[in-house]
Amino acid sequence: MKLKWGIIGCGGIADRRTLPGMMLASNAEPYAVMDANPEAAERCKEKYGAKYAFTNYEDVLALSEVDVVYIASPVFCHKEQALAAAKAKKHIFLEKPMGLSIEETREIVDACEKAGVKLGIGFMMRYHAYHQAMKKVIADGLIGDVVSMRAQFTCWYPDIPNNWRQDKTRSGGGALMDMGIHCIDLLQYISGLEAVECTGYAHTQTFGYTADDSSAIVMKMNNGALALVDNNFNIPDAAAKCPLEFYGTKGSMIAVGTLSQDEGGSVEVLVSGDAAGYDAQQNRSLVEPMKLEVTFGNMYTKEIEAFTNSVINDTEPPVNGKNTMRVHEIIAAIYTNGGGKL
Repeated sequence: MKLKWGIIGCGGIADRRTLPGMMLASNAEPYAVMDANPEAAERCKEKYGAKYAFTNYEDVLALSEVDVVYIASPVFCHKEQALAAAKAKKHIFLEKPMGLSIEETREIVDACEKAGVKLGIGFMMRYHAYHQAMKKVIADGLIGDVVSMRAQFTCWYPDIPNNWRQDKTRSGGGALMDMGIHCIDLLQYISGLEAVECTGYAHTQTFGYTADDSSAIVMKMNNGALALVDNNFNIPDAAAKCPLEFYGTKGSMIAVGTLSQDEGGSVEVLVSGDAAGYDAQQNRSLVEPMKLEVTFGNMYTKEIEAFTNSVINDTEPPVNGKNTMRVHEIIAAIYTNGGGKL
């Protein structure tokens, strides 16, 4: 069984990643595509074998055959389009961030709940094979109780005229909103912990746009662990390692190259067993690292199949508005007050 998807905003990430992933899905197919640029809409219609191409999202929502809509438009369009989709009783798969503000985000979640439609959020990195394996390592207690975590995700994103992501009024934020959102989500998801307090900075240091090009935050988790997240639009891609790190009372787990739009990278696990007494020499060479072995796939295919299955089986989507709300609350707290209790 394949559900018919309508794509709202078929350029950008939809064309680069999600639609190619959807073409590999066993239970979903692109049925109608929409983009404000008519050439882009027609090109995607031909490229992915869709039946319809539109320049207005209302035309997608008017199709009774469409079961699910994927909203991949710029963030400033999300609220209007998501509320309209919910009103039209279409299940919604929405790219992150959900909205420009925490108020918009809550309004979208509430509208979907009221309309009785499923809401899935595009945190595709949860489906990375390594991130799934890392979650199991922690759940199995291999590195003990988590006491410290860190995620760094950066890129080089210089001034581009009329770029909506660099305009805070149209994007809701910069490096923290665009890249930090994945880091915050993954630290909570993989560790199984939830942030209860945060503090940090987000500002524009290098470029001339209004969205932040630099951010660093610290979160206090519900078990007392501290988590550091740093994100930048002003670090050259070739200069960044973008690590994802977890430290516990029995060991550590460090991933490099997994924060990406492709499955890849490597993960090294160090397990020391039960903690011994204090070592004044602080010898750090006694444990041989273990490398996690996984089978890579396509994160976008996996997230599409998972959400479609939730619609078919009438179950809660694994990545939904409610279980990603804390991520949006953290970002809103940093932008509004520099942090606070959550």
